[in-house]
Amino acid sequence: MVDVTSASAEAPPQFLRLLADPQRWRLVRELARSDRRVSELTRLLGEPQNLVSYHLRELRDGGLVSSRRSSYDGRDSYYQVDLDRCAELLCAAGAALQPGLRLVAAPPDPGARTGRAPRVLFLCTGNSARSQMAEALLVHRSGGRVEARSAGSRPKQLHPNAVRVMADRGIDISGHATKHLDRFRRTRFDLVVTLCDRVREVCPEFPGQPVTAHWSIADPALEGDTDEESLPAFERTARDIESRVRHLLIRLMHEGDQSHGR
Repeated sequence: MVDVTSASAEAPPQFLRLLADPQRWRLVRELARSDRRVSELTRLLGEPQNLVSYHLRELRDGGLVSSRRSSYDGRDSYYQVDLDRCAELLCAAGAALQPGLRLVAAPPDPGARTGRAPRVLFLCTGNSARSQMAEALLVHRSGGRVEARSAGSRPKQLHPNAVRVMADRGIDISGHATKHLDRFRRTRFDLVVTLCDRVREVCPEFPGQPVTAHWSIADPALEGDTDEESLPAFERTARDIESRVRHLLIRLMHEGDQSHGR
């Protein structure tokens, strides 16, 4: 784990040294938009797989990225960046240079965005937990200024633990219905986010060629034999999605204002 305070006064923080490498910077930039497999990162960077794997290992040892086995193909892994950790280290790096330069991450300001509300579709297999939570959190955090929908490739009943962890956050999804992704096949979205490795493999094309992203998140319902046993997994999943949604909302507000100003 990177520790800014442990670096000597004569050397820049390890966080800055890690990201000073152009390849590692590009990797983190790509992962900030979507979880990726090594083969995808190799293609995007145009670099040999052994070099990409080396840089990913450095970033993982530095506590900036992590990986998890694909639920679709256990021989493959998805890498993701810890944006909260990056923000923490970036703020501390400013303070290491001069205490007055300690940065503070600004919360998203949904009211600041101008122009048409962005449309986002979240997809997973059952539409019973992960995609439902993402939809509810994005609508709630944006104050309704983002149009979010969710669906699944094989919809099933809304999981009670999804309702429970959202209620703990002041969001009521008890009346939400689950939907098949075919319902939105002719709908135009600005962004389509898959939250399940399996549904990513069967995700259809949508009109208007929307931007796509993948969040490789394990199904919390598979942990434990009862709802009570799986509840901690649902809470971890909710925290993960909550963090991702917060960063996504900032991006949507920023990119929307940029396109409106052109």
